[in-house]
Amino acid sequence: MSFNVLQLVGSFHQGGSERQALQLARLLADEARCRVHLAVLDPAGALRAEAEAVAGGEIPAFPLTSFYDANAARQLRRFVRLLREREIDLVHTHDFYGNVFGMAGAALARTPARVASKRETAGMRTRAQVAVQRGAFALADAVVANSEAVRRDLERGGVAPTKIVTVYNGLDPRRVAPPEGLTREDALASFDLPRDEGLRFVTIVANLRHEVKDHPTFLRAARRVAECVPSARFVVAGEGGLLEETRALAASLGLAEKVFFTGRCERVAELLLASDVCALSSRAEGFSNAILEYMAAARPVVATDVGGAREAIVEGETGYVVAAGDDRALADRISALLEDDELARRLGERGRQVVAEKFSCAAQVERTGALYERLLASRRRAARGVLAEKLR
Repeated sequence: MSFNVLQLVGSFHQGGSERQALQLARLLADEARCRVHLAVLDPAGALRAEAEAVAGGEIPAFPLTSFYDANAARQLRRFVRLLREREIDLVHTHDFYGNVFGMAGAALARTPARVASKRETAGMRTRAQVAVQRGAFALADAVVANSEAVRRDLERGGVAPTKIVTVYNGLDPRRVAPPEGLTREDALASFDLPRDEGLRFVTIVANLRHEVKDHPTFLRAARRVAECVPSARFVVAGEGGLLEETRALAASLGLAEKVFFTGRCERVAELLLASDVCALSSRAEGFSNAILEYMAAARPVVATDVGGAREAIVEGETGYVVAAGDDRALADRISALLEDDELARRLGERGRQVVAEKFSCAAQVERTGALYERLLASRRRAARGVLAEKLR
């Protein structure tokens, strides 16, 4: 079956949704499973060059300032025209703004199949946004959830269970494989981190754009860990508008000399090579790409019990899960791993195995491709049925 699929990406910033959307587009194109087209709402971001490599050229953009102004109507008309001109058979959207804009445009263009996505649980959206997105899901033929936790959230929100398909994020192990010959000392130096013998590094990779990532809980836990393990140092990798207030909080907690802010994380493999324990302190998630990266790099994980964390982390085997907002429990688990090298090594190695077995790119592209083919086959059967009825 040969067909045209358009992947609509929200932006080219280095968020989990954006990375997963581009990875999926690349995998589908590499396997020649369909003809892949890309479009974007906001064309800004560090992933633009990667996206253009996947698309083979410039990517059409549909910048929005609001869903409710003249520009939104103008961009929607442009999007509908693009879908018709390129004879798109299926539109797949990957985030809130893409869902709302893309499902509306695909419905107006009468695109045969429409797939929306949800990659977060409750806590990220306002009541009005939840209502608007519910309308987008109603226009979709299927909604992809990236964890069973998100599936349950969708069901609670009124989406029919038969419409929801769980497709776990895929992790390309090459993303966390450091350059050959690179040592931990090299990695520390590349991030300008101290190389004093005996220092241990606890890392969090999470954007500083959304308060839901809850860096304050991580920093409060860091203070507790530092009191228990004086050799501990802490790395905050991510960018966003919350950077300065997070830096100020670290200073107010007496951690100015022990917390290092590395900014945008473009060299995650090197960063994880330099790390001893990895953490995530979010109050809400769908399914964290960071957790998969930690595990694939054989790093023990301590994460909050949100979204699909328990679907990746096997308690006591690949890491630990603690209640959201509980900085004491987070600190206790991190400290235990820093104080027991054998335990940390064992949990890290088991984590690498789990990612390889359960969260491969091959599984992601196979399940997504099968969904596309099923939807389009169903549409074609329905069209033949309508035609046969008219010919009677």
